[in-house]
Amino acid sequence: MGGLREMAAPFVVLGPSGVAVRTRLKDLTAEDEEVLRLVGDLLGILACRDLKARCAAGLDHDSERWAERKRVLTRESSSRWAGSITKASHDQWALARRGRLAHIHSLEAGIATIKHRLSLPVGEKGSKKAPGGYRSRREWHAKARRLHVLADRLAAARAEWRAGVVRVVRGGKRLLNTRHHLEAADLSEERWRARWQAERRFLAADGESGKRFGNETIRVTPDGEVGIKLPAPLAHLANAPHGRYVLAARVAFAHRGEQWADRVAANRAVAYRIHEDTTRGRWYLTASWTIPPVKTVPLAAARANGLVGVDTNADHLAAWRLDTHGNPVGEPHRFFFDLSGTAAHRDAQVRHALIRLLHWAKRHGLSIAVEDLDFQAEKTREKHGRRKKFRKLISGMPVSRLRARLVSMAAELGIPVIAVDPAYTSKWGAQHWQKPLTTNTRKTTRHDAAAVAIGRRALGHPIRRRTAPPLHDRSDRAGHRTVQARPGFPGREGNRPRVPGPRTRSVRAGRGANAVDQDAQHRSGRPAEHESWQQDSLPLSP
Repeated sequence: MGGLREMAAPFVVLGPSGVAVRTRLKDLTAEDEEVLRLVGDLLGILACRDLKARCAAGLDHDSERWAERKRVLTRESSSRWAGSITKASHDQWALARRGRLAHIHSLEAGIATIKHRLSLPVGEKGSKKAPGGYRSRREWHAKARRLHVLADRLAAARAEWRAGVVRVVRGGKRLLNTRHHLEAADLSEERWRARWQAERRFLAADGESGKRFGNETIRVTPDGEVGIKLPAPLAHLANAPHGRYVLAARVAFAHRGEQWADRVAANRAVAYRIHEDTTRGRWYLTASWTIPPVKTVPLAAARANGLVGVDTNADHLAAWRLDTHGNPVGEPHRFFFDLSGTAAHRDAQVRHALIRLLHWAKRHGLSIAVEDLDFQAEKTREKHGRRKKFRKLISGMPVSRLRARLVSMAAELGIPVIAVDPAYTSKWGAQHWQKPLTTNTRKTTRHDAAAVAIGRRALGHPIRRRTAPPLHDRSDRAGHRTVQARPGFPGREGNRPRVPGPRTRSVRAGRGANAVDQDAQHRSGRPAEHESWQQDSLPLSP
């Protein structure tokens, strides 16, 4: 493969396996809000105790301990509340453990980079594949000290990983640390305390198929009545039979309301969560349920009508339509978004950009091709130490959120999504497609060219363009190069094999090293698309 890493084959992404919709609890009375806070605070205390017990058990946790935890909680609430709390604690422990493993991998990557750079002479330049030595002796000494710090952190993290120790904060570590920086966060102590208590409340109940309206703990009827099964210590607050409290608010789901109504009417499981937004002074109800994975179409069917290649960037999505032969059609499209501000604002910006992209693809009946990106290994401080702007750029790209949103929204519209290996798409797109697609009226960017490269890889075509050979009797006699390799040809993305010795009278030995670069395949060194062949004049006789 000429030094290129092996690339994964394109595949059609599976659809979402779950659904979540949210609506506002309007017209709540003061008594309703007080009951919700009392129930949430009580269950939140029980959830804190259970999470502590789950973390203390570590890797020794088994079904017996799970049952014991549930029995303890049942005495202070109910069996269904206890089941929801224990499951949430276990899921939170598992999430923290996955985060610990990701932290270990980040430390290992940083240590490997420092060791490599320390082994090189000071001031030695790096290459595209590996960084060089440190710039000065002072920096070398500082990084040598940092290596020992990271090694100690790695040893401690590995020890905790083997012991099953995790670190979890109910309510969030970021909000907890905000308590020490209230002025910077523009918060008063009362407002922070209200947010902290709201985040630590527990008002979530898993659904159960076969039970009335799919949930016995938090029950929502088809006409929108919301009722809560009160824990045993708060049973005296009930305003309905069987220890239940019915809210004055009536709810309706604007999004997927028909699907929700069908599940509730058939007594199928629906999970609910109630939470308070202290900033707006509102209460919300979230309903969620699982769905069977959407059956994906075969890859050949997804490629049948062509597709849209999409390149993800920090402030926009670059998209270009390609036909089945891999040729760009029409003009490039750019869907911009703004990732500044709050998380809710960023999420809305991503959704709006995706909606415009999906509607454009739907109008033309096209699939969408995206890169299977993962920047976890690229965010390390040691790999891009001085490039703080670049580190901030890749850290701010909503890769995971955008991918999840795209798959979910595309499944609703019936649009297949094809994921491709991201290797060399930006580099080869700029090298082989940016200049040919630039005209007097169209300025093609690197991102537009990368979108073409992504689309071609999804269609099974090679990205790198191979120029046609000269005509007969012009050096090569319909020579050694082919215009394109077929989609099923092994190694089509790799460099062409070098043939030792001169291949023609005009090409000397060793020129095969430039076989990939279009700009180096002509005598003048000018780009292929701007050069025409000229016949040298015949020598004049004396």
